[in-house]
Amino acid sequence: MAILPQGLEDCGCEELEALGAHDVHPLRRAASFQADMACLYRLHLQARLPFRLLREVARFRCQGRQNLYDGVWSALDWERWLHPSMTFRVDVTGTAPGLNHSHFSALQVKNALVDLQRELWGERSSIDLDNPDLALHLHLNRGEAVLSLDGSGGSLHRRGYRAAMGDAPLKENLAAGLIRLSGWNGTTPLVDPCCGSGVLLIEAAGMVTDQAPGLGRLFALQEWADFNQELWQQELDRAKARFHPPSQLPPIIGFERDPAIANQARNNVESAGLGSVIEIRSGDFQTQTLPPGIGVLVCNPPYGQRIGTEDDLEGFYRALGNFVRQQASGWQMWLLSGNPALTGFLRLKTSRRIPINNGGIDCRWLHYAIR
Repeated sequence: MAILPQGLEDCGCEELEALGAHDVHPLRRAASFQADMACLYRLHLQARLPFRLLREVARFRCQGRQNLYDGVWSALDWERWLHPSMTFRVDVTGTAPGLNHSHFSALQVKNALVDLQRELWGERSSIDLDNPDLALHLHLNRGEAVLSLDGSGGSLHRRGYRAAMGDAPLKENLAAGLIRLSGWNGTTPLVDPCCGSGVLLIEAAGMVTDQAPGLGRLFALQEWADFNQELWQQELDRAKARFHPPSQLPPIIGFERDPAIANQARNNVESAGLGSVIEIRSGDFQTQTLPPGIGVLVCNPPYGQRIGTEDDLEGFYRALGNFVRQQASGWQMWLLSGNPALTGFLRLKTSRRIPINNGGIDCRWLHYAIR
């Protein structure tokens, strides 16, 4: 199971299939799939869109607390998988009879496991919510429980290059999905007129250079009882070999009016190893010039829910619309909007609206063909 941003389920399925998964089916905020261990390792290293990748280990009837307790006991050979020297964490989604709160359900899973450990060893594991040795995921639905292992341990959107983030950060996997939806493929210039931390540009450049997003991080699956180091190394080498340093990429440029945020973006770009590919320019977009030719504009401007107010932002959107009409004739623009009233001030006609959920905010990924 791949946990995906809402609105990117179909894109997520395409990515899973391209990396070797089969029997892939879109679900709400997720996709189911089948994969061997080599493919599962590959997905952790190379997939850009999932938040998490879950490996199902048990499925059992669950009509209440006792069913859950008994099912967890028999789900795995816990003597092999969870020694008391290891830490663990339990995440829960869904409900079952008598199990209506995720915290309570997680507590029942924990109780089952530590009771079993005490019976086997006379001691128990500790809980680690941030960096567990074994991350478990329980999903309850229609009287059934599905217990899975979380191979990442922490969300896969954290690539590691973004130590500095703005006030309303766009998650890396969502940014990658937005670029994928835009259709930009590295053959034309790409510009973000209000780039913030630079995440849209970084994810775009990583995509066209085949830079695997999972390189340089540790995964919870490396602590699994059946972890295959040789197979993991093969997939690690395979992921590294895919990266092709750019020789002739078109300009990839971000404009940022706040000098401090522009410096943060440059640091993020350097940390991502893309300093030779992406240029961050300080200054308001109204003072900037687009590169020659026809290209693609992408942006995630503020929409008044986390940053600024509608009154403050009206002038910003009017200025952005004027800039685009004056400089970007023939270009395509993709803009993430969480406020239709504000995007109306652009005075541009949309040709496509794709529903996207950004951190709980109902948004649209808007496409404009500039004339």
